[in-house]
Amino acid sequence: MIAGQAGETATTELPAMPRQTEPLAALDSRNAPLRAQPSILRVATYNIHKGFSAITRRLMLRDLRPQLHTLAADVLFLQEVHGRHDRHAARYEHWPASSQYEFLADSVWTDFAYGKNAVYSDGHHGNAILSRYPITKWDNVDVSAYFFESRGLLHCEIDVPGWAHRLHCVNVHLGLLARGRRLQVKTLCEHIKTLVPPGSPLVIAGDFNDWRKEASDSLVTDLGMAEVFEVTRGHPARSFPTRMPVFTLDRIYVRGFEVRHAHVHHGRAWARLSDHAPLSATLTRG
Repeated sequence: MIAGQAGETATTELPAMPRQTEPLAALDSRNAPLRAQPSILRVATYNIHKGFSAITRRLMLRDLRPQLHTLAADVLFLQEVHGRHDRHAARYEHWPASSQYEFLADSVWTDFAYGKNAVYSDGHHGNAILSRYPITKWDNVDVSAYFFESRGLLHCEIDVPGWAHRLHCVNVHLGLLARGRRLQVKTLCEHIKTLVPPGSPLVIAGDFNDWRKEASDSLVTDLGMAEVFEVTRGHPARSFPTRMPVFTLDRIYVRGFEVRHAHVHHGRAWARLSDHAPLSATLTRG
């Protein structure tokens, strides 16, 4: 397993290890078996609100973990994940002994990477990518636009069995201010153009805080990407706030795939876990 330590930019090449190379049997959103074949990839993104419910601030990690399993994702993009929080660990009886991303990965996602973005006296939080397939390389890029808002791009390269090219996955959580987001998207585009070969499959997902769709215009025009809900429904999914979704803050962009299915996961079970709804997509590699 991999636990990326970030905060500064870091890149890790990993030695070969015995791993599970085929996805576990899973169910899609209609409870039909999803076959484990290399041409199909299921991805999901979710801002977990640091493991607390949005309104009551109740610790929800024990409920969150089995709920994440229902997404049946091969690769899971998580935002607002605690790598460590000493005060919470002392206060909450069921705070995990390991990091949140290790606790949530459980035995389902055999590899993971973590990008430490916000650091404070009690600990730190950031983005995490959980994968059923081997993560062979990872990099966390600091894209903070302001001193009061720490942000990063977590970039992983993943070996999917039978694929000629590595899968590139970038987990983002962009800033709240429009000017800062423009700078972050510009950095993201430059990063992709420099480090991701044009023929390699690419997924960029996360919380874009982009209700004006400025980021979407740049990613589609500059990188040739497609947003999965724009492909399937003609517009991004409304994912925030989860109890009465109005804003299209969360996105999944892909390149080198066909989009078979895209789903925003609403309902009581999800609404009690976070202020965002998770998104998932089933992709086919041509």
